[in-house]
Amino acid sequence: MADSTDYPLTLTNCGMEISFSSVPESTVTVGQSATEILYALGLSEQVSGTSVWFNPVLPEFSEINADIERLADNDPSFESVISRRPDLVAAQYEWHVGPTGSVASREQFHELDIATYIMPADCDTKDNSTGGDGTRIAAFSPEHVYKGINELASIFDVREAGDALVADLQSREASAIESARRLELPEDLSAVFWFSSPDESADPFAAGRLGAPGYMMDALGIHNVVESDEEWPVVGWETIARADPDIIVVASMDRRRFPADDIANKLEFLHGDPVTREMSAVKNGRIIEMDAHAMSATMRTIFGLETLVEALSTLPFDQ
Repeated sequence: MADSTDYPLTLTNCGMEISFSSVPESTVTVGQSATEILYALGLSEQVSGTSVWFNPVLPEFSEINADIERLADNDPSFESVISRRPDLVAAQYEWHVGPTGSVASREQFHELDIATYIMPADCDTKDNSTGGDGTRIAAFSPEHVYKGINELASIFDVREAGDALVADLQSREASAIESARRLELPEDLSAVFWFSSPDESADPFAAGRLGAPGYMMDALGIHNVVESDEEWPVVGWETIARADPDIIVVASMDRRRFPADDIANKLEFLHGDPVTREMSAVKNGRIIEMDAHAMSATMRTIFGLETLVEALSTLPFDQ
C-alpha cells in the first residue's frame, strides 16, 4: 500500500516551487489531460469546472463529466476560472497558465491564493518560450505523463490510485509495443502525423520528431519524415509529398478552431489536392485516424499507440 501524503507538500513544478498544506477541495482544469487524470484517480468530486477539450471525454467518465460545469470548449476566461473559487488550477499546457498565459499567469492566480499545477509532460524536455506550441529540447517519454499522475496523486493524497493508474498504462504500453513487434512491419516504414491546418488548403501542423507522435513512431520503429524539434511545425505539402511517407495519421477532434480540425475536410483535401492525392499513403489507403488528444503528451498517448498498432495490423504494405 502506498504511503499517505505528509503535508505540507512541496513540489517543483515546471520550474516553480508550489506547496500544499492539505488536499485541494476545489479544482478547475484547463486542459483535457488534467481533467481525465483527475477523473481516473477518483477525484471528480473535487473538480468544479473544466475547459479546453479536443475529444469527447473517455466513455467511462461520461456520466461523471456531464455533471461538472464546462467553462469553455477552448480557452476559458480568467474571470470564469476564479468564479468557481478553486484552490487549485490544473493545466495541461504552459501557454494557458504560464509567464504569458492565455488564461492568466501563475502569479495572477497565486496572488488570489489559488495554486497552479502544469502537467510535466508539457514542460519537462520542452522550451515553451519559443512561441507557438513550443520546442522539444529532448524526446517526450510517457514517464513525464506518469510523473504528472504520481504528483497529482500525492497532492490529493491518493497515491495508491496513482500507482494503479500508472501500472495499467505501463502494461498497455508494453503490450502494444509487443503486438507491433509480432506484426513484422517493414523496416523502412515512414509516417507523418497531421494535427490540423489554418484552413483546408494551407500547409499542415505536422508532428515534430520529439513529441508524443515521435514517441509512438520511435516505439514502433517508424521513421518520422518531419525532422523538426518544434512540437507542431508548419510543413509544406510539397515537402511532405517529396518524402512520400508510407502512412498518414490524421487527427480526429470535436474542436473547431480551424476548418481543417474537421477530419472530413482533411480526408477530402488529401484525396482531392493534386499534390497529396499522388502520395502513396493516399493512393494505397494507408491513412489512419487518431484522436487528437492522443497526439498530445497525455495518458491518451498510450491509447494512440494502441490505435496505431491496431491500424497497422490491417494495412497493406506490398504496393
